[in-house]
Amino acid sequence: MTDLVLSVDVRAPAGTVWLALTDWARQGEWMLGTEVEVVEGNGRSVGSRLSAFTGVAGIGFTDTMEITSWEPPVRCAVRHLGSFVQGTGVFQVVPKGATRSTFVWAEHLRLPFGPLGRLSWPVVRPAFALGVRQSLRRFARFAENYSVGGDE
Repeated sequence: MTDLVLSVDVRAPAGTVWLALTDWARQGEWMLGTEVEVVEGNGRSVGSRLSAFTGVAGIGFTDTMEITSWEPPVRCAVRHLGSFVQGTGVFQVVPKGATRSTFVWAEHLRLPFGPLGRLSWPVVRPAFALGVRQSLRRFARFAENYSVGGDE
């Protein structure tokens, strides 16, 4: 198992950041190469399931997740159910006053490919973290301009 915890400051109130974060259908607007859809439940309660495809030109992998904790507007935890991605993730919004927040993304993952995955992680991790950091910067801009149902 390996942990990855990254965060980004957002110039928006916690409630807005939460709504932007949990707008699953629009996650592709900020998460690099990823499209998410709710496949079971309403996407806003424990037991709901999400399917996230990450890849380019149809080549990639699907990460199926089940929401295990739903605490609006501050915390959502998921369990990764796929054969490729396994473990847990937590999305947390930390209020920093009336107009600022910090979004924290934490993953506790079982690396794929057994011993080969564990051996290659030190090489892969920096690129993976770089992609997540870039997505988090994109998320901050997305959340700062977020409107429900909008494409701004």
